[in-house]
Formats: sequence, C-alpha cells, structure tokens
Amino acid sequence: MKIAFVVQRYGKEVMGGSELHCRMVAERLVKLGHDCTVYTSAAKDYVTWKNEYPEGEFLLNGVVIKRYKVERPRDIDSFNAYSDWIFANPHTIADELQWMEKQGPFSLDLILALEREEHLHDRFIFFTYLYYNTYWGLKTLKGKSLLVPTAHDEPALRLGLMNEVFACPAGFVFNTAAERAMLASRFSFEGKVQDIVGVGVDIPDPAGYREFLPKFKSLEPYVLYAGRIEPGKGCAEMFDYFQTAEKRFPGLNLVLIGKLLMKLPESPRIRYLGFVSPEEKNAAMAGALATVHPSHYESLCMAVLESMAVRTPVLVQEGSDPLKQHCLDSDGGLYFSNGSEFSAALSLLAGDARLRAALGENGLRYVKKQYTWDCVLGKYDILLKAL
Repeated sequence: MKIAFVVQRYGKEVMGGSELHCRMVAERLVKLGHDCTVYTSAAKDYVTWKNEYPEGEFLLNGVVIKRYKVERPRDIDSFNAYSDWIFANPHTIADELQWMEKQGPFSLDLILALEREEHLHDRFIFFTYLYYNTYWGLKTLKGKSLLVPTAHDEPALRLGLMNEVFACPAGFVFNTAAERAMLASRFSFEGKVQDIVGVGVDIPDPAGYREFLPKFKSLEPYVLYAGRIEPGKGCAEMFDYFQTAEKRFPGLNLVLIGKLLMKLPESPRIRYLGFVSPEEKNAAMAGALATVHPSHYESLCMAVLESMAVRTPVLVQEGSDPLKQHCLDSDGGLYFSNGSEFSAALSLLAGDARLRAALGENGLRYVKKQYTWDCVLGKYDILLKAL
C-alpha cells in the first residue's frame, strides 16, 4: 500500500513518545514493502514549533518526509494562559478553534498538501489527537484514515471540537485497553475499525550492551529514570519521594538519562548522565534494581516495555491507568500513589533479589506475548486492509 503518516514533528533527532512511535511504525512498514510518506512540520521543538528543519522532501531510512513551515511559532506562556482560561470558563467554538491554532503547529501549507495529494495514497495514519495538523487534516480528508490517539485523561479532551476529531477517522489504533476505555467514556467508536495495538519492542541481545555495563556498575545500587526530565512527567514528585526514601537505603542512587528540562535537587544521590546511546540505555536498565515511571499522563510508555525487555522490574505511578494496567497484566512491576507507597515499594524491590528476578521474567514474557514487532505489525496489516 501507499501509506501516508501525519504527525507534528518527525526526524531522527525527534525522540518524543508519539513522534518516535510514528517513525518506528513507518520504518518497519517500509521494510515490509509498503510505500510510506510522512507529512509533518519543519519544527524540531514541541514547545515553540520553531522552524529548524529545512522545508521540502527528504528521505530517512526508506521513508519519504515532506516538511512544511510553521507560520507562527508558539508562545508557550500565552498558550498556557489561554488554555487555563478555556478549560475553566464557558466559551464558544470560535474560542476552541483559536485554542487549536495557538496549540499548533500552525501550518496551512501542510493541510493544503494533504488536500492536494490525498489521491496519491491508499491510507492515512494520524499520530496524536491533540494538534492542529490532526484536527484540520482529518477534516480535510474524505476517508480511509486511522488515528493513533496516544491520549491520556486531560482537559483538552473535554473541548467540544474533540468530538469532531474522534468522529472523523474510519479507524483507531489504541495503545492500551486503559486508553481505549478512557476514550470510550467520552466518544463513540461504534462501527469503527479498531484494535489495541501499542508499539513493538525489540528484545535486545545482552551481547549488544554487555560492554557498557561497567559504566553503570560504579553507580550500583540504583534505580533508573529514562525520558524527558520535567515536572510534567512527574519528575518533581519523584525527586521529593526519592529524597524522603533515600534515608532508608544507604548508598542507593537515582540515575537519570534523557533531556534535562528542569533544575535538579542538590543531592549526591541523584545522578544525571545526559543522553546515552540505545545500547547504553539497555545496559543502564539491565543494571538497575528497577526503572521508575512517575508520569500521571501516559497512553503507553515505551520505557516501561523497554525495561521489561531486559528483565528489569518497573515502579510506576498508579494515577496513570495504562501504567498501572501494565503492572497488573504482566506481574512485572509495582505501583505507587504517594511517598509512603513509593518508599514501601522501593524497600521491597531493593531488599528482595528473588522478587526482582520473578518480576523481571514476568515482564519479559508480557512483552514477548503482546509487544513484539511481528504482533504489532500484524495488527496494523489487519486494520489497514479493513478500512
């Protein structure tokens, strides 16, 4: 098939959850013989939508990328203030359309290109329900579209125009059963092609990361956080909980890898390592007592699955239903909702090697059963043919 993807940002430097998810699917569908094209903005940064990539047509790992300029960068303070107002006050549909324009990435050229080139593609797959390119792109196309919502429970879902977003696609690709249940409480999916699919995870061969294990040996014992380090991901809460709990665990470190977007507490036990290679990330996860996932807002969380793929237990925020469901379905980790539960779970994991090993094996079994690429791509094949 000739498949078009529509996503807010795209590139090898773009490591955001839904954007990376999109790239992983597109590149693997190309390997299966499909002709894949991505329609996206020239932005690299999701906060400002500043044009950093050149406009035009490019090729990356067999996928054609068509990038279009963002006409107005986003002023995040102005947008946040407008969001606070619209989520808390009576307003009109015109106010909501202005919110969507402020949300961005605001690129009329991208929307016009979708309208102009719709006939060139057999199917369209949109990633993330939240953005300007999804709202107007779905309204522009006449059909044959799948939406991968990557949604979590948040105020934007309560805007009236989201009824249009979820009415337009012919089908849906959900990340988890918890995500689908949350969305089904607000929108109807009757008569829509749909499945719970998620994203594939490669089970790494320890030989591929064994050479990097000594780099993290000196930090042991440690728990690991991998991802964007920012308050919106629950990191401030995680730091508070860890600094309270660390008094009970002499020598235990909290190791951080990823993009730093907030000030870190002044603690010798909180160790920031910056960006690391995929092999180093696997080694860091494999050497950890557990990986911590404190976000309240997730639709899947690839880092949870990557941790399970190297037999490392996870410790997740109970308030995120998809994360909690991973633990319940896999028996591969524990969850917490406050500092006391965080400390208690950490105590269990740090003090019982047999428990860690059992949880690790359970997690690996779960990933092999539900999140291999063969399983994920097989479901995409069924959905694409069913439209």
